[in-house]
Amino acid sequence: MASKVDRIPENIDFSKEEEKTLKFWEEIDAFNNCLKQSRNKPKYSFYDGPPFATGLPHYGHILAGTIKDIVTRYAHQQGYHVERRFGWDCHGLPVEFEIDKLLGIKGPDDVEKMGIDKYNAECRKIVMRYSTDWERIITRMGRWIDFKNDYKTLYPSFMESVWWVFKELYNKGLVYQGVKVMPYSTACATPLSNFESGQNYKDVIDPAVIITFPTKEGYSFLAWTTTPWTLPSNLALCVNPDLTYFKIKEKGTGNCYIIQESRFPVIFKNIEDFVIQEKILGKQLKGIKYTPLFDYFVGKCPNAFQVLVDSYVTDDSGTGIVHQAAYFGEDDYRVCLAAGVISKDQEIVCPLDASGRFVEPVKDFLGQHVKDADKNIIAYLKSHNRLLQSGQVKHSYPFCWRSETPLIYKAVPSWFIRVEQMSQDLLQSSSDTYWVPDFVKDKRFGNWLKEARDWAVSRNRFWGTPIPLWVSPDKQEIICVGSIAELSKLTGKEISDLHRESIDHLEIPSARPDYPPLKRVSEVFDCWFESGSMPYAQSHYPFENKKEFEEKFPADFIAEGIDQTRGWFYTLIVISTALFKKAPFKNLIANGLVLASDGQKMSKRKKNYPDPMEIVNKYGADALRLYLINSPVVRAENLRFKEEGVRDVIKDVFLPWYNAFRFLMQNLERIAQEDKISYVFNEKVARENIMDKWIISFTQSLLQFVKKEMSAYRLYTVVPRLTKFIDHLTNWYVRMNRKRLKGENGLKDCQIAMDTLFSVLFDMVRVMAPFTPFLTDLMYKTLRQFLPGNSLESVHYNMLPEPKIEHVDIDIERSVQHMQTVIELGRVLRDRKTIPIKYPLPEMVIIHRDNTYLNDIHSLQQYILEEMNVRRLVLTSDKEKYGITLRAEPDHKILGARLKGEFKAVTQALKELNNTECEKLIAEGHIKLLGHHIDVSEVRIIFQAQGSNDCYEAHSDNDVLVLLDVSPDQEMLDEGFAREIINRVQKLRKKAHLVPTDDVNVYYYVNKTSDIIRIISSHREFIESTVKAPLLPIEQITPSKCIIIDETQELKGSELKLVITWRKEVEVPAISWVNIILQGLTPRYGTTSDRGCVLLKDKNKFIDIRRLYDEVRVLFGLYGLKFSLWCDGSEITKIENLSGKTLVASLLKPNSYKDSKSPFCKFVNVTSKKDSITVFVENPVGVYSLKGNDAVQLVSDYLQIDKSEIDNSLFK
Repeated sequence: MASKVDRIPENIDFSKEEEKTLKFWEEIDAFNNCLKQSRNKPKYSFYDGPPFATGLPHYGHILAGTIKDIVTRYAHQQGYHVERRFGWDCHGLPVEFEIDKLLGIKGPDDVEKMGIDKYNAECRKIVMRYSTDWERIITRMGRWIDFKNDYKTLYPSFMESVWWVFKELYNKGLVYQGVKVMPYSTACATPLSNFESGQNYKDVIDPAVIITFPTKEGYSFLAWTTTPWTLPSNLALCVNPDLTYFKIKEKGTGNCYIIQESRFPVIFKNIEDFVIQEKILGKQLKGIKYTPLFDYFVGKCPNAFQVLVDSYVTDDSGTGIVHQAAYFGEDDYRVCLAAGVISKDQEIVCPLDASGRFVEPVKDFLGQHVKDADKNIIAYLKSHNRLLQSGQVKHSYPFCWRSETPLIYKAVPSWFIRVEQMSQDLLQSSSDTYWVPDFVKDKRFGNWLKEARDWAVSRNRFWGTPIPLWVSPDKQEIICVGSIAELSKLTGKEISDLHRESIDHLEIPSARPDYPPLKRVSEVFDCWFESGSMPYAQSHYPFENKKEFEEKFPADFIAEGIDQTRGWFYTLIVISTALFKKAPFKNLIANGLVLASDGQKMSKRKKNYPDPMEIVNKYGADALRLYLINSPVVRAENLRFKEEGVRDVIKDVFLPWYNAFRFLMQNLERIAQEDKISYVFNEKVARENIMDKWIISFTQSLLQFVKKEMSAYRLYTVVPRLTKFIDHLTNWYVRMNRKRLKGENGLKDCQIAMDTLFSVLFDMVRVMAPFTPFLTDLMYKTLRQFLPGNSLESVHYNMLPEPKIEHVDIDIERSVQHMQTVIELGRVLRDRKTIPIKYPLPEMVIIHRDNTYLNDIHSLQQYILEEMNVRRLVLTSDKEKYGITLRAEPDHKILGARLKGEFKAVTQALKELNNTECEKLIAEGHIKLLGHHIDVSEVRIIFQAQGSNDCYEAHSDNDVLVLLDVSPDQEMLDEGFAREIINRVQKLRKKAHLVPTDDVNVYYYVNKTSDIIRIISSHREFIESTVKAPLLPIEQITPSKCIIIDETQELKGSELKLVITWRKEVEVPAISWVNIILQGLTPRYGTTSDRGCVLLKDKNKFIDIRRLYDEVRVLFGLYGLKFSLWCDGSEITKIENLSGKTLVASLLKPNSYKDSKSPFCKFVNVTSKKDSITVFVENPVGVYSLKGNDAVQLVSDYLQIDKSEIDNSLFK
């Protein structure tokens, strides 16, 4: 409880204040204290998806982290215990790719030469390269999460749980080894899962060639491809059995070709040069043999080089005939396998190494990377007369998400999880979860699950969790190991780490006598399998924490970007459904992507976005948090990031909110000073004022809304409502109750208004705490001083306030909403006629057909009169009296969509309705037009003025009509003029950083012929009572009045000079003087102080600039130094206007400094009958230059008076 009110500064640097709050949280150990505080409360579980720490966090991470922080902070303040552990993804391609670049590694052979142990040691070194930066940035963003008790996918405990997961799946028969054509990264030498390959499509230009495949029958099949590098592996052609094909003959050459009917005119523009010899159904072409392009695999597949049929071939591209490279395309593999061209157990026809380079037997292109070989293969085919056409095509193509290189499709022996057979279970698991927004679950994710394919979980890499399968050389024995203890028991070795270098050499004896031991397969897990296993592995389940895990599984909440629908969200649900037949989470928020301002992907190379920490340092983390959360990105849409959006949060939300808070504190300070009242918040105060009741009701409605929407995880509805509430608080409640809060209606009413504003601000800081944790704690630390009894140290220790339903008054909320509408319409009218609100107007007329609406306005008419500055308010439903009629127009969006072609005719009929018919439509709620039932909700009723009434200006929102009499009389114009003067004084007070409790006088000077003198004379009492200061002619100012600020302004064609002084008499030097302060300069020659004073007159004449510089040199010992003297940010050029100001001596333009209106140094004024003198008894500060007799002698000489006439005690 505070007896003294600390002054709240006018200006605030939100970012710097946040840094102070961070230190405060660190000092009180706020996060851990929250966890201790909630230890015995119900648990709310949350999984944090692990990022890679090989790069710095970007806006996507910050956005997802903010969503997670808001939801988990909110859960804590709802009375739950929320464990928040950070996780790190430490294995996989991102790490290996960095090391490969660093060490110049081109493929797996280079790693084998180097040694897996050395390679993995290098990977381990960089895994946490940016972890310190991550922790610093996340902490600076205000996110509370446990970094000390984190989980890392490289921890042996985590890896062991991954093994357990895999063994469970293996035991359920869900693991198998197979060959599958998969997206493959040649740069990373590993296959990718389908969801990985779908993450990074780009538009590229590829070669497009048409090749001839001759037959013994004398004609050639024409096949089209954009991947010439697959042609050396061609094993078959494929046509659609149900499509029609042409056998055509070229007139000029006699060459015959087979091509699909609809593709003929597309491929051959000159169709008149051909003769169609025969029409053939695709199924009739089945089995026809053709001459191979290359002889590399002739004899390897006895049934190869023939035409196959399958319905996947279409007539919308190419030639309608598809070349089949069985091991380089999913459909190719399926079709060739079904036709017996290849078999499951044969050796793969794949003449590429792990890095995508040709190997034997493709001798003509040996060692060439597939993409580099394209042009050479085309040249080869041309030289062998097999190339019919060559061109280019632009199309969308998948790229490796890590290396940014084109993917290829390639058959790879892999270990798979059977997902396809789980499709219905997956859909059931998904249906049991709640997603925001729901369309992501139902459409994007649901469609993906319906088409789910078996998941290849093995990677031919080195830095990862090894797949725990030990296999005999003849593949007759397979042991799946599920724990460290099991492996130790099977091998007889102690095991402390599970990476490849630690276990690859371990062998398990065969169960068959005299058979060689089992060795581990070489692959490691896809890192997505590890992150999908994190719910179990982070807790080392089932080896430890079994009870704790089961209590909080499935998680209450997870959140990541929408791109994770095919990533982490998918792997989580697949593994959990396979293990437990249920989803691993209950609620999920999927956010959209944060793009650069031009809509492009954010790119470090393009530098098309501002660094996140620059934004935070400039505007603060709270502003960035609120900008991101109050945007389409929380509805899974994309956001174009714009810095000005963050700036607008400061301008439109934080500053008005802070100013309302500061206004309350100023008035608490005022009643402490003026009324000697030590304020204590009274929560149970009885309220009669309708605006008090409104803001309390509106606050409770807000709390109800927040509770309802947050329980549904709809952040995108909550944040706009919170920011709108701040607008209502500042621009309506505070604005319309300023006089009450300033005590103009008496102390009792003032305290009720203060309790009301305090109550709202106290509720606001608690409900906004999860969203803007810094600003709310800053305000709370001040507010808590006025709470009765003991209060908690931080706002984040407080629970969220429960809505007080008994304080919700829907009628009052409706009344105020109607009042706001009327005022806003009135403001538009003033703006339209450029009549400032300062100028009173005679009359405002409100027209509405509903008496309830008019009664609502009547209950608040005093506020409308004051806010609109009108003399009289007329409420009526008699629109005819003012020449107002109704007309109707359709709601184009609603009615247009329903009526479609007949909309135009109905529109005309609506527009022809007269006033009586419009009133009937409103009364009955519908009308029949041209055979259509038209509901009033589908129509816009518009007021229109008939005839002319020059004194009124009209405006309507199609519900209520406002008329404003815009013809003021002279008395009103004079009052407006007086308000202009008040406005100038108040702005000058603000410029001088004065607060309402500062006692000041205001002096004015204006030309005696100016009309301003008449206005001041006739409205003096009004002006003085408003500005809370006497308004005096400038002639009455005395030297003892310390000037705070003065300014000359133009007002209504006259120059008005305003001077504000302290009301209290202050002795100042009798001679013109200035303060001097040093910046960037050090006093010398025994002087230690950097502050002093200089007199500007000698013998009643101003000294010149050169003399002033000399005085400063002598004062501080600055001989030989070049410096400048500055005043109010400008280098001084004249002396006359400097008296009483502070000058800065510096080498460069000085920084801001605190001005002083009184001298730095102690002084004595001595006056004789003829003259006065000022003596500085110390100068610079702390240096007593003249004492006793020396000072008396100086005064005697200057004033030419006897020493006996001087009081010697003045200089003691």
